[in-house]
Amino acid sequence: MRLYTKLTLFAVATTIVVLGLFVWQLPFLMQKIASGNTNKNLAQQREKVLNAIRENGIGYYFQGDSAYGSYSMLKDEYISLESYYSGADLTRLQTAERIIDGDTINYRILIDTFTIQAHTYLLEIGKKITSIQEESVALQRATIGVLIVLTLIMALVQLFYTRHLLKPLGSIIRNRLIKKTFPFPDSQPPLLTSTYDFRYLDQSISQLMQQVNHAFEKEKEFTSNASHELMTPISIMQSKIENMLTDPELPAGVVLKLEDTMRIMKRLKKIVNALLLISRIENEQYNRNDTVIAKPMIREVLEELQHRADEKTLVVEERLTDGVQLHHVNRDLLFQLFYNLIHNAIRYNRPNGRITLSDRYVNGEYVLCIEDTGIGIEEPQHERIFDRFKKSTAQREGFGLGLSIVKSIADYQRIRISLNSDAGRGSQFELHFSAAHLAP
Repeated sequence: MRLYTKLTLFAVATTIVVLGLFVWQLPFLMQKIASGNTNKNLAQQREKVLNAIRENGIGYYFQGDSAYGSYSMLKDEYISLESYYSGADLTRLQTAERIIDGDTINYRILIDTFTIQAHTYLLEIGKKITSIQEESVALQRATIGVLIVLTLIMALVQLFYTRHLLKPLGSIIRNRLIKKTFPFPDSQPPLLTSTYDFRYLDQSISQLMQQVNHAFEKEKEFTSNASHELMTPISIMQSKIENMLTDPELPAGVVLKLEDTMRIMKRLKKIVNALLLISRIENEQYNRNDTVIAKPMIREVLEELQHRADEKTLVVEERLTDGVQLHHVNRDLLFQLFYNLIHNAIRYNRPNGRITLSDRYVNGEYVLCIEDTGIGIEEPQHERIFDRFKKSTAQREGFGLGLSIVKSIADYQRIRISLNSDAGRGSQFELHFSAAHLAP
């Protein structure tokens, strides 16, 4: 999963969790706020009533009666005033029921006593509990609405800023790492960013790419020089040994030793020739302008290797499509690629085994498959099997350059190669020719 996606999911999940916790606690908070406001409102009303009594006198409200009572049309609020003969102070806030016009209603009530002209009165101011709850619910809905809007705005701001912040990282991945061809370009423009970490990462990757290029060039130079320098003395020694073997008076024991030396020289010459071939491929000394029909070339390779297949009594099954033309390739290199893979399929096959050559089209690609029933390759060796001089000594013999040549040729001709293999169950090499190889 990409870093931007992870950060986006984290921001969204964090926002949802915080919003959920707030919404969960919101009724309790709103109820507490509404209750506090109600108590404050009742205290303010008490002050208004006492001021009105001081201005108008208590008789203005009693009108000759012993008590005074008033309530709103919907009985949401009420005020009662009556004489109080006890000396106890009843000032308090409480929630209690009151009966008004035959209806029993729950109120939040402020009770207070006050004295005027040596006479004590009891004052009650109440507000219906359901009205308080309705105000709380309305307040909750308004708060949730505002909170959702603010949350969406914050989420959009976070997403926009995260995308802006990670834009240099995306540029590094696209321009430095994805679809890079080797060797890397000598120089690339530096990344323009104000973030030190990304600028440092870009500089470090560029330096590493240049170091890899330098090491690769050194390796190519060494391989080319060493191969050329070795070829001359090897050829001279081989000629001298061949001349010595023509001497009829040479003792039999010496002849056997010279023949062993000759086999070693041939093997050494083969290695040098393989290194020279790889060096020429890496130095791009071959053109890629040929057009090859796959099936006849494969059959030509099979004819050259038929005697080796016969030695192991292998069954070779060829199921290739007629007339498949491969463009933008080098004929000689492609022949060598097919030759090495089929030669390996024979060499590492078991007696009376089978080799199958088939092809198919997959997603616009032409896939040529070479499958054998040989000893196979262990899974841990798959990534190293194409490296030079790297091989599983427990399974494979030889000098370890055959598949390295195959990989070099495939890379040079932009042919993707894949391997499916298990130890003891044979190997399957697939050559993927892109749509560019199928178009003239």
